[in-house]
Amino acid sequence: MNEPAYVVIGAGIAGTRAAEALRTDGAAGRVVIIGDESLMPYERPELSKAYLAGTKQLADFTIREETWFREHEIEFISGRSASALDRTNQVIELDTGERLTYHRLLLASGSRPRHLQLPGADLPGVHYLRRVGDSDAIRDVIAEGGPIAVIGGGWIGLEVAAVARDAGAEVTVLEMARAPLQRVVGDEVGERFAQLHRSHGTQVHTEVRIARITGRGSVEGVELADGTLVPAKAVIAGVGVRPNIELAEQSGLDVQNGVLTDLSLRTSDPNIWAAGDVANCENSWVGGRIRVEHFATADEQGAFAGHGMAGSHETWGVAPYFWSDQYDAGLEYRGWAHPERSRLVTRGEVSDGQWAAFWLDEDNRIRAGMHVNMWDDADTLRDLIADRRLVIPRRLADPAIPLAEAS
Repeated sequence: MNEPAYVVIGAGIAGTRAAEALRTDGAAGRVVIIGDESLMPYERPELSKAYLAGTKQLADFTIREETWFREHEIEFISGRSASALDRTNQVIELDTGERLTYHRLLLASGSRPRHLQLPGADLPGVHYLRRVGDSDAIRDVIAEGGPIAVIGGGWIGLEVAAVARDAGAEVTVLEMARAPLQRVVGDEVGERFAQLHRSHGTQVHTEVRIARITGRGSVEGVELADGTLVPAKAVIAGVGVRPNIELAEQSGLDVQNGVLTDLSLRTSDPNIWAAGDVANCENSWVGGRIRVEHFATADEQGAFAGHGMAGSHETWGVAPYFWSDQYDAGLEYRGWAHPERSRLVTRGEVSDGQWAAFWLDEDNRIRAGMHVNMWDDADTLRDLIADRRLVIPRRLADPAIPLAEAS
């Protein structure tokens, strides 16, 4: 093959945005995306939100249709996975045995759900959420009315719980930590989310240890370590994800909690980039390395990597961002902070319907912030985080003082 070939492994948002950027920048030669699903690329966040609730169809969040790929001369190989990477000869081998030579390569292979390691975890009725078919199966479970046990009080678990409860299903959330979302937002803010769910009739149990999933032929309940039995016709497990690093690891790329990249999103091989869930990236805004498992990062990093593959020399320095919808609470989180190492300042109460939380460093500079339903202040919060603004905590906490005047 004489013409350069740009190959993208992964047909999610990161891979699609990379291909778009390559063509936008006028990259000459083949552009190939390899996706292991048979569907056209789609946005995953709706799988635990509007699609699960039945208010959106797949077409509403399909990223690009087949005609767009043809018009932009991007080859989309669907239903196939990359099985081997030969970096010496710059060759990708597919599970069909087909071989593709690349000039530059992007690893945007994403992640997969962690599976429960419990007796009974292989029973029919245990569900994980990653793909359209998973969401379809969970929607069917919700339609039956429950009872449903959600194991894991992270973002996915809470979003699924909210959709199920809004549909009238009986739902119990089982969380091992002291509060839902503790790792991201800490105990106090995590308890606010527990309060939100309890106010909608969801049972939320924290600091639980699970002994087994019970049932004869299919799920009937979840037994806790203290002998308590939580009835359940289905279990939804949201206990985190694993980055799909096997191909990188097999080929000898540097990996550690993801594929390691520098500030240009290049891996330890100068002809290979990584983006999205699989990438553990240097980030100048963070001041170190971070792997982010959220849609917005994959979206932005995919385009950034595509520009880099086409010749850009920009460096990555973006404050992480994500959003969530739970019941009537829409939230945005920006920045990055260790909750246990930060000073927490809250503004408003859950009962107000609008509130915010901020995590400050020892100099009272904002490292992260989150608002719930405070849409008039969303842009101000974004600017505070982007600039790592120095604030006065008592003013930040006072809803009577405009957020823009807290610094």
